[in-house]
Amino acid sequence: MDSAALSAAVDFAVRNESPFGHDLRAYLEDRLLTTGPHGEIVGPMKDRGDPNGLILRDGYIVAEWGDTDRVDMTFSITKSYLSTTGGLAWDAGLIRDLEDPVVDYLRPGEGRELFEPSRNTSITWHHLFTQTSEWEGTLWEKPDVADRRRGQDRELAKPGTFWEYNDVRVNLAAYGLLRVHGRSLPEVLRDLVMDPIGASDGWQWHGYRTSWVSVDGRRVQSVSGGGHWGGGMWINSRDQARFGYLFLRRGRWGDEQILSEEWIRLATTPSPVEPTYGYMWWLNTDHRMWENLPDASFAALGAGTNAIWIDPEDDLVVVVRWIDREMLGDFLTMVKRAVEKPADPTALEGR
Repeated sequence: MDSAALSAAVDFAVRNESPFGHDLRAYLEDRLLTTGPHGEIVGPMKDRGDPNGLILRDGYIVAEWGDTDRVDMTFSITKSYLSTTGGLAWDAGLIRDLEDPVVDYLRPGEGRELFEPSRNTSITWHHLFTQTSEWEGTLWEKPDVADRRRGQDRELAKPGTFWEYNDVRVNLAAYGLLRVHGRSLPEVLRDLVMDPIGASDGWQWHGYRTSWVSVDGRRVQSVSGGGHWGGGMWINSRDQARFGYLFLRRGRWGDEQILSEEWIRLATTPSPVEPTYGYMWWLNTDHRMWENLPDASFAALGAGTNAIWIDPEDDLVVVVRWIDREMLGDFLTMVKRAVEKPADPTALEGR
């Protein structure tokens, strides 16, 4: 890496801090995000920290700034953790086919009724993971119309034909996966991913005060897929980097295959309806997200802006917290350009 260019990138990230206020509850309540009849925050919130992050190259930390041990909200980065619990279910055979209707996996009184209205019965796991389900209903006292970002009054399309970022439907995916796994998703993620990759024990995954259910006689909270109404994944940057590195290594950690390579492939395959979106991962298909970055790079993104950016081409994982959204692409481009290329492609052979 070019150390001077790397330092310039870090300085740029720190200098271009997010406009999000440190009091996140007050900030969200002052914005359109939580206004309207269904805008009440129903999950826990916490104040945010200062800009921080780290950059990994070939598995080594080559840059680090700010308090990377501070646990912060991640907003929609949570969705990438959520889809990973779907991958664990698929790898284990708990989901037999991603094209199966979700209703077939649920029992009466345990979520089946959420899919029984006629327009919802054909919704598959694939639809939920790609945010193309067009599910209609109410979950945890939040109707899907509360987050119809592409028009509240529009006519709903056939499942699989229209893409919309909708946190109510993401929370539906989380609830379906809770029932499939038969235990809380934070337990699943901790036991099968976070502990094996050496993450700290400081991360937390929250739901809403309205999302408690009974699972085999135990009171369990169905978690949220973001911080839209509070909750979601709270985690530090170093743990985010480990999670990103797991995906860079195609699901492998040391000698253990945590997630199948096939799941990683599926999760990072463009949806025909929205080519920049996979299974709750953002993709740079045809350079549509970031013009100057590799087509094969992908990211977990959350409001704030929080990001885990992964570049297989140069073996990079970048975690950046609380950067101005409009500056994220420029920052990542600066990091990418800090990678030094040997003048002679054979210069590194044998090293």
